[in-house]
Amino acid sequence: MILKFAAGKIAAGAFVALALAGCAEMLPEEKLPVPPAAQAEAQGVELTKQQGGRFIAFVGPRQQHAATFLGVHGTNFYALRSWLDNKTGEVAHQLYVEDSYFGAPLNWTGAHDRENQPLRFIAISRNQITCEEGCSYADEFAAALPEDYLRAHRNGMTVVFTNSDGRTLPVSVTPTQVMAELAAVDTVRAVAAKAAANPPVPPAEK
Repeated sequence: MILKFAAGKIAAGAFVALALAGCAEMLPEEKLPVPPAAQAEAQGVELTKQQGGRFIAFVGPRQQHAATFLGVHGTNFYALRSWLDNKTGEVAHQLYVEDSYFGAPLNWTGAHDRENQPLRFIAISRNQITCEEGCSYADEFAAALPEDYLRAHRNGMTVVFTNSDGRTLPVSVTPTQVMAELAAVDTVRAVAAKAAANPPVPPAEK
């Protein structure tokens, strides 16, 4: 049996496409270290520069929402991820989920929090793993987290994903995950703003 997972997909995506549809993906261009000022708070957050540095992608530490599927690493996990537009300072955040399972497709269609506040659901992909002895699938989906919403939930949150059959998948995000993501984003945003306000001065012509 061959498990088909797209390498590096979690760290990909353009900001504009994400804001509109959430499913357009791009290959990462260059891995970046977390800025030193944020290292203490942003443990485990990976940064990727995209489109020549116009966009920075942030991917927080992976956490399991269930046991790995058949013991395969990189299955049944979730993570916060964000995209910063270095030109405008805008940021888009997501709670990303990978869900692998046996049986019929689950068709996840919605998301809300514990207070039943709806969150925009983003369907990303479905991969059929095998149907040799019963089918199994790997789904990727996310919930969009508005900037003010994420900052208001620094103490953590639970997002409940729902499907067309009434099934639910609660995913709890810890305060540590939220604070790490925001610390990394805020530090890079501050650096970008400072660079924009103080562009390099070209040498005077002789």
